[in-house]
Amino acid sequence: MTAHRQEYRQDFVRFAIEAGVLRFGDFALKSGRRSPYFFNAGLFSTGAGLARLGQFYACALAESGLEVDMLFGPAYKGIPLAAATAIALAEHHGRDLPYAFNRKEAKDHGEGGQIVGSPLKGRVLVIDDVITAGTSVRESVELIEGAGARLAGVLIALDRRERGTAGVAATDEVAARHGVPVISIASLDELIDFMRQHPGHGDFTPELLGLMETYREQYGVTENGGTQ
Repeated sequence: MTAHRQEYRQDFVRFAIEAGVLRFGDFALKSGRRSPYFFNAGLFSTGAGLARLGQFYACALAESGLEVDMLFGPAYKGIPLAAATAIALAEHHGRDLPYAFNRKEAKDHGEGGQIVGSPLKGRVLVIDDVITAGTSVRESVELIEGAGARLAGVLIALDRRERGTAGVAATDEVAARHGVPVISIASLDELIDFMRQHPGHGDFTPELLGLMETYREQYGVTENGGTQ
């Protein structure tokens, strides 16, 4: 996997499209908006796909330079993502980090408790697919801080870079609320750049690119948090 920032992000976009995880059409979002694209990391459903996805997460973390002591995957989607990232970090980056995940409900028998895996301690990185309302992050922070550890940051696959209820991107809102960086493998900007650079790829058409650019103009935010 290439280490160059722009190239690995573009590689991820291509990978997500070819795996059918990043799709184009007319999708209804929870926000009520109609989106010309949809990303569902739950569709990375093969061993090879999950292994490669973990490599992209590991590459994004390595590039960020963020210092972390362990990984945490919020149930349910975050569980395989954290595991895949831990494996990729060990195999490709020489970093053997512990990881943990939570149960939706605390177990009252056997070993009991709500956390599975390594005990939460030190600087904890939360790994998830996307951030919408930030609910998963808030719940993770409660568990992390409740164990005496602290949130070091959040690592996601795709940042939609669109305004939420507060008028800023959901990722920016989470970063400001918790005072930690939110790292993404790629964002809407990389997706549109990829479409421009590969006009004949798959289902790409000038009309689809126009819809994507219009969507970003209507709902997107810039890197400094302003509107497009």
